[in-house]
Amino acid sequence: MTQPQSNVTDRRVALTRYTPFFYGWAVVFAAGSTMFVRNAAATLTIAVFVFPMSEDLGWSRTLIVGAAAAAGVVSMFISPIAGWVLQRYGARVLMASSVFILGAVILSLRWTTNPISFYLLFGAGRLMFQAPLQIGGSTAVAQWFVRLRGRSSSILGVSHSLGMGLFPLFAQLFMNANDGDWRMAWFWMGISVWILALPLTILVFVNKPEDVGLTPDGDISMPDKEGGKVIKTAAEKEENWTLKEAIRTPAMWTLAFVGGLVYFIHTGVNIHQAAFLQDHGISASIAASALTVMAGGTALGSILWGNLLDKLPVKLVYSLTAAWLGSMALLFLLVTTPVMAFTAALLFGIGLGGLLVVPPVAVAHYFGRGSLGAIRGATEPFVSGGQAIGAVGAGLIYDYSGSYEATFPTFTAAAAIAILLLVFTRRPKKGPKTT
Repeated sequence: MTQPQSNVTDRRVALTRYTPFFYGWAVVFAAGSTMFVRNAAATLTIAVFVFPMSEDLGWSRTLIVGAAAAAGVVSMFISPIAGWVLQRYGARVLMASSVFILGAVILSLRWTTNPISFYLLFGAGRLMFQAPLQIGGSTAVAQWFVRLRGRSSSILGVSHSLGMGLFPLFAQLFMNANDGDWRMAWFWMGISVWILALPLTILVFVNKPEDVGLTPDGDISMPDKEGGKVIKTAAEKEENWTLKEAIRTPAMWTLAFVGGLVYFIHTGVNIHQAAFLQDHGISASIAASALTVMAGGTALGSILWGNLLDKLPVKLVYSLTAAWLGSMALLFLLVTTPVMAFTAALLFGIGLGGLLVVPPVAVAHYFGRGSLGAIRGATEPFVSGGQAIGAVGAGLIYDYSGSYEATFPTFTAAAAIAILLLVFTRRPKKGPKTT
């Protein structure tokens, strides 16, 4: 097979020729930078600002964290638009513009004086976190890799985990360096977003390998020495579905609903974990440290599940991820000591690493690269919905029962439903039969 003709005439074509390794890994690095900086708008990051902002502005803590919840609801409607932009203009345009907007709104929080401006600014940053940056990076990597899609996607999970653990630390360090001024901390956080990710998204990102005369994974089809037939690459074997075709298959809606279920578990545990641990006699500092341990587990899990995706059937790995999350959620009910708190957080974090890698790879595996951006945009609202229901649902259970005890069995039940749906899911085929 001959190499595809380049559709891009800028310096990136020359860059791919002189890169001493497959250029897809440079795209992974650039995408990883966006996954890292998106944590400037993470819930763990805003947690650092809740106390100083509430003290300085006289706002309630509920009002401050409510900006993240409100953006989560809005993102259900933004995700399809992000998917359309991704499909129409490619990952480079979507990611560069999203990183620019994220940095701009985060640094502009320095000048916020009222709840409306805060909700508009942080809400916009949170939308970048949940829609375009969530979809864009993983879709770009899926365009460049098919055979090594799991392994390459796992690097994105590690990048997000590092940002999850480090950006709250950055926020506190910036605050300390400016005599506790939370406004300057927001400003330098926004500048950091631009410095760390904007050059890479503009200069390195290439939407797909065919744009620069390359092929996914760097593979080239070769003739079979024995049979004389051409051995197709993994990318050539993959079927490509349009959004219109995909929405007619049960598989797309099953994957969308399963994504909502597993993220229902993810957010329900994440948001309420610290409060639950403190209810069980764990100190606030230990509970906060457990979140950092969980971030470390997420990084480990990203590598574990990503490598499994390249060796085992996607459906099996997805089912194992859901089973891990559901069973590890129950561990929190046994926590009575700091060691047990760290253990539960670490093990649950390993499951969370799977969520960063497995669902996007599953969609790409089932429907190919052709319209992946649009299909991801159509399925992502289910993820946002699951996150919103998980956060609110766990809170409602606590409000009505006075305890989180019933929430964790609920998460396990959600995992069981997800596994059951996956068992009966079949990868669609463009023909009379499905396998």
